[in-house]
Amino acid sequence: MQNIPSRHPLHRRSFLHATGKFAAAAAVLPTTLLAQKTTEQEKHEQNYDVSITEGLMREHGILKRVLLMYDEVIRRIDAKEDFPPRTVIDSVEIIRNFIEDYHQKLEEDHIFPLFRKYYRRQDVLRLYAQKLLDLVDVLSEQHQAGRRLTDRIASTLQSLKTQDDRQKLAQDLRAFIRMYTPHEAREDTVLFPALPVIIPRQEYQALGEKFEEMEHKTFGGDGFDMYLDSVTAFEKSLGIYDLKQFTPK
Repeated sequence: MQNIPSRHPLHRRSFLHATGKFAAAAAVLPTTLLAQKTTEQEKHEQNYDVSITEGLMREHGILKRVLLMYDEVIRRIDAKEDFPPRTVIDSVEIIRNFIEDYHQKLEEDHIFPLFRKYYRRQDVLRLYAQKLLDLVDVLSEQHQAGRRLTDRIASTLQSLKTQDDRQKLAQDLRAFIRMYTPHEAREDTVLFPALPVIIPRQEYQALGEKFEEMEHKTFGGDGFDMYLDSVTAFEKSLGIYDLKQFTPK
């Protein structure tokens, strides 16, 4: 299996190693040396960038956090508690704009076709290729099903007047969570790790550069950071930002 390349010289392992050494040295270095070390650390961070697979998984992190917000809305509906509709509407827009129209579009236009192309090659392990192709077909179908659910959720939120409306919303939110939890897990553990195996290193790097250009063109900057800030604000609005509350007693 090929090593997963990064788009920049510093790889993740090197970055984490440098971070660990800095933390260990901080307790004993004089102030002037510590300041110098901090400057070097900043340079390392500026040179570090994520690989394609890590970038896709980070975007899944945004999806996971929206699913947690959906779960909180379901909990409140079941408990007959109020929730801020505007926050939920804005969360749905994250799914539509960042996940469906951007992340999934990258997969559909660039990632999935690579696996279909891989299956047509004559030198591959056919059973392995067939499993990947079958997975891509299911993932594609689920993208379309997810978009239909998002449309229904958005529509229900616009006319949330009765208890029946709230139950309909909860039902669609549950269906969304039930599908996307295994969906993203299968991509993270099967599809994405196979990507650097089926395409040459140079093509993998070029695709990473293309994705980065598309992200900046689409969002005018780092889309992940922008939507991470939005998700954080919405979690605070729903009262689920503090991680300690999820620790069992």
